[in-house]
Amino acid sequence: MAPSNLPAALLLLLLLASSGPLRPTLSGAAPLEPVEVSLVAGAQEKGAVCLDGTPPGYHLQRGSGDGSGSWLVHLEGGGWCSTLKDCSGRRMSVLGSSKFMKPLQFAGHGIFDSDEIYNPDFYNWNKVYVRYCDGASFAGDAEGQAQDGTTVYFRGLRIYEAVIGELMEKGLANATQVLFTGCSAGGLATILHCDDFSARFPQQVSVKCFADAGFFLDVKDISGERSFWSFYNRVVQLQTSVAQGLPCQQGPNRELIKSIRTPMFILNSAYDSWQIQNVLLPTSSSPEKTWLSCKDNIRNCNSTQIKVLDEIRNTMINDLKVINDKADWGMFIDSCFTHCQTLFRVSWSSPTSPRLGNKNIAKVVGDWYFGRSQGVKEIDCEYPCNPTCNSLPPP
Repeated sequence: MAPSNLPAALLLLLLLASSGPLRPTLSGAAPLEPVEVSLVAGAQEKGAVCLDGTPPGYHLQRGSGDGSGSWLVHLEGGGWCSTLKDCSGRRMSVLGSSKFMKPLQFAGHGIFDSDEIYNPDFYNWNKVYVRYCDGASFAGDAEGQAQDGTTVYFRGLRIYEAVIGELMEKGLANATQVLFTGCSAGGLATILHCDDFSARFPQQVSVKCFADAGFFLDVKDISGERSFWSFYNRVVQLQTSVAQGLPCQQGPNRELIKSIRTPMFILNSAYDSWQIQNVLLPTSSSPEKTWLSCKDNIRNCNSTQIKVLDEIRNTMINDLKVINDKADWGMFIDSCFTHCQTLFRVSWSSPTSPRLGNKNIAKVVGDWYFGRSQGVKEIDCEYPCNPTCNSLPPP
């Protein structure tokens, strides 16, 4: 299938994303075998390549039992690169080349866990972890020239198309129920591609989308500047071809989610640690020493600083009010100082995981997906009201 064209307004809303969200890795000791990486066949011929021109990859673990017809497809996060120098540098890492992609350990990692106790609704599903190597949330389609004369490929949209196409051939096309997910930059990609992904399946197939830490805010930093807009403009110039003529406009994430027809679940912290550290308090804003301490750990913030963070929370809650009119949507907005919560057992479903209404994230997401509860929209009170957040380590 040829790469689809994202509407300019939607691609621009990618620019509400950040330059380098935390990239959760699925590493660490666990009893089960790691899942090998699969490289997309014929990727170079399709132009669906990583920043360095190598084929993109994904990890597929087959489902079993009553989960053999169900699929979880997850888009990895990992920030953005906004200059040729930065993107060229990524080519020497897993974020820009499949040469560095190693097997991943799914066991013990949140929504990928194969332990029914910790992941009761999705433990035996087919699970796919799509690697992120394009630098712009699986959405760009252009190329550039590095300083050494080599080509840097911005082919995220083609990667998305090629990976999903290959998965359809491997059984995804026959799925009976599907959950399309992503975290951080991958969470934003999930929002952007949600309707396109859903449209690939017959109407009787249950397809829903789940964005973790992908709802980025357009707010001023503490110096009163929207310091990320210069970064956003660089991403536009790099990741889209001249022929696309993408205009530089602005618009909040809430306008994007208004247009999505597929049922979606939004998981976010109202005190998202990455957004506080990089949108509210970027280095360019020259935060004072007391702010640097607060930026590192919300427990170090004084009452005046907490009031500023509360304003960020209120902006997010206000922007998400558009979800209230979507009966088949859900959300879990906690007050924990964290970023990305689906990939770790400690935040997804452990006995000490964050809870809202006495339910952890795994329970709320499962209730939403399977329709076990009506109106699954949970919003936490202001920090530091929720003691279950204390079990999470500082980011």
